[in-house]
Amino acid sequence: MKVFLKILPILFLLVSCSNDDYEPLYTNNPELSINIPVGFPQVNNSFYTNKPTKYGVALGEKLFHEKRFSADNTISCASCHIQSSAFADNNVQAIGIEGRIGLRNTPPIQNLAFMRFYNWDGSKLSLENQPIVPIITHEEMDSSILEVIGKIQNDAAYKELFQKTFGDENITPERIYRSIAQYEYTLISDNSKYDKVKRNEATFTENEMQGYQVFQQKCASCHSTELFTDQSFRNIGFPINTNSNEAGRARVTGNMDEYMSFRVPSLRNVEYTAPYGSFGQFTTLKDVLDYFDNGVIEADNLDPVFKNNGNRIPLTEQEKEHLISFMKTLSDVEFTGH
Repeated sequence: MKVFLKILPILFLLVSCSNDDYEPLYTNNPELSINIPVGFPQVNNSFYTNKPTKYGVALGEKLFHEKRFSADNTISCASCHIQSSAFADNNVQAIGIEGRIGLRNTPPIQNLAFMRFYNWDGSKLSLENQPIVPIITHEEMDSSILEVIGKIQNDAAYKELFQKTFGDENITPERIYRSIAQYEYTLISDNSKYDKVKRNEATFTENEMQGYQVFQQKCASCHSTELFTDQSFRNIGFPINTNSNEAGRARVTGNMDEYMSFRVPSLRNVEYTAPYGSFGQFTTLKDVLDYFDNGVIEADNLDPVFKNNGNRIPLTEQEKEHLISFMKTLSDVEFTGH
């Protein structure tokens, strides 16, 4: 029996090392405890194979702020994803190197662990596959992952972090993507006034309560769940971006029934993410509500929420005021640093 017990650890080590997917677990790089807010949807499946770790998140945050990702060393992920704007920015469309204008408005980076799709058109299904997009896009960083690695591979700080995260100093594309995703998984916003009301830690004002009731009647079918988005793709008749590269979800699927359909945005921290729309069509929340009230653009694939109601969501001026009051309760000052 004693001999058998001595052999067991050796057998276990051999079996573990024979697994092609084997990644050693370093006791000095523990998994972080991530608070999953009550009522939130399930996390993206990719989360389970790339759980945030102490040094993985530290490395991902450093990479997120790394301007050497861009061809001219001027643009990092954080240049467009600014914390005070819920990790979006306040430009109509994203601005990359040399002042190049991107196709779309910068989306906020929050609660990504719970999303099923990424980018306005849902072109990526996991965070680990997303960072390559801005790196290679001409209007954003206009670089390549190999060029990025060439710039940072002799940086002592990166060598140390890759060693602590993965067990050696080898810098690979996959490790870069996984580290950035780990950092982004930790960007959870769940401490707004709305959340405090749900936890019986605060109460709505009369205007906020009125707005919440209007929201439930006229908005919650699309902006549902505790993420305030059902993550569907819809054409809601917004003014159209005439750029020939734009087709919304159809740009990904090739299905023209999804032409100019975009992922329903989360309304969390919406107070801080102006302008609104896939290419910043609206300056204020009031502009958006006025547009819905006045009538949206007709389209064959216009969402039934509008098509079945005269192409509009009718709202009184008081309802608009109350709705905006409610939407501001979704602002998380701790998350955004306001």
